Amino acid sequence: MSNPLIALFVIIGSGLLLGQISIKGVNLGSSGVLFTALLAGHFQYGLPTAIGSVGLVLFVYCVGIGAGGRFFSAIAREGSQLALLALLIVVIGTALAYGLALALDIPADLAAGIFAGSLTSTPALAAASESLSNVGESALVIGYGIAYPFGVAGVVIVIQVLPKFLKWDLKKAAAEAKDPRETEARVENVLVEVTNPNLEGKRISESGLAQFNACQASRVQRGEKLEPLSYDDTFHVGQRLMLVGLTKEIGIAIDYLGKRCDQSPLRDVENEKRELAVTSKDFAGKNLRDIAPLKNHGVVITRVSRLGLTFVPNASTVIENHDVLTVVGRPEAIKGFSETVGHRSNSVDETDLLSLSLGLALGIIVGLIPVKLPGGSPLTLGLAGGPLITGLVLGHFGRVGRIVGHIPRPTRMLLQEFGLVLFLADAGVKGGGALVATLQEYGFVLFGMGVVLTVAPIAIALPIATKFFKMNILQALGGICGGMTSTPALGAITAKTDSQAPVVSYATAYPIALIMMTVFAKLLVSTLS
Repeated sequence: MSNPLIALFVIIGSGLLLGQISIKGVNLGSSGVLFTALLAGHFQYGLPTAIGSVGLVLFVYCVGIGAGGRFFSAIAREGSQLALLALLIVVIGTALAYGLALALDIPADLAAGIFAGSLTSTPALAAASESLSNVGESALVIGYGIAYPFGVAGVVIVIQVLPKFLKWDLKKAAAEAKDPRETEARVENVLVEVTNPNLEGKRISESGLAQFNACQASRVQRGEKLEPLSYDDTFHVGQRLMLVGLTKEIGIAIDYLGKRCDQSPLRDVENEKRELAVTSKDFAGKNLRDIAPLKNHGVVITRVSRLGLTFVPNASTVIENHDVLTVVGRPEAIKGFSETVGHRSNSVDETDLLSLSLGLALGIIVGLIPVKLPGGSPLTLGLAGGPLITGLVLGHFGRVGRIVGHIPRPTRMLLQEFGLVLFLADAGVKGGGALVATLQEYGFVLFGMGVVLTVAPIAIALPIATKFFKMNILQALGGICGGMTSTPALGAITAKTDSQAPVVSYATAYPIALIMMTVFAKLLVSTLS
């Protein structure tokens, strides 16, 4: 193909088709583009100039924006053990890559590529490519391409085989991981008939009911419909009220008021439920026990969506910046709570292109600033590090001056994916020319090294997580999936248990591992070169 643009999109399209091929539930996803690009590079196809740099900047900036709201807080708070687990996995992978590279006489570029591919970390590949020449970058991509397929499948296999080999009972582990308050924290809507004569004529809003920690009367039945309470509504024997609250508190409230009714009157469900994005720095970082949303705000939080994953919270769940909360309550209460969490429809649903452009420009500038090191020559963060650090900072603070550090998740994922395939296409084409020669020189050794770098960090980190960090099995497995940045492996675990422990652990460890891999990939290149 003589037209570079046509070649670019043919490579991307065919690579994405290849990535959709699933074997036992495992596929290459966007990384399929790398393999079609390697083939195109072997046949000497060319792509538009600087397209890889554009993709790289876009990709790492969106990664930083997505991880920024959780990266610093995960290190600073109770997620420190999971952060240490993620760091441990990356350190083990780096140390093994360094040792095997020296023992097998594998050059730095190939070793860094195998490291990134084994841990399925495209940001690590991007960071390492910044430290290499065009020749070195070619070998880097080849190493990544050799190690990546087993990196994807291997984590899924090991995560499923280890519990069986060690004879772990996942059902028992799920019961142990379950917070005893989860049953009490389940949200219920219950219709109650008032039978307590001592309440007759008392104002509902001023009754003892208001003193319950997580329960309130939200509506009163009038005719066949449930309508919101007003300040002047009073109790009457035979009256029916809708209680919204936690199971334990509702049980006590029913005993206080009267008896449970099985009838289901009509109510305006559409206005009683909303999804709210957290952007308030004063609200983020607190757990639900301290927030007491039902007591203090008149709403209940039934779901939390974080890093694309949704789980049911309990009293200990810490709300993070940019979490999306599924909130149930009266429309007025939801409106007030929306302001408390900092929800803004425009900031959640629309993309600020000016902020995106300024953020990318700022990231490139940061990457060009030389950093002087004691006894060494100045270093720069480059096109991988600069936008990544800028994205992390903007994602954490939400706004720096005119630049808004939030991109709606669907838009961010699209930009991140588009940047990734542009980078992979360019990197693959550059590396394709040396593919055959590299395989002929090193052969099976590179694949074997990739297998070791995938399996060994899991095998070493798992007993450390359970024995020294005292983690529950499911928490440890979820944390290891996050440390290996393997979403398919997490899916394999969650398919075997209803527990939310692996999901929460994964969501905490993942951003730590994602960022640390970019740092250690560059470190690996510099120490081996």
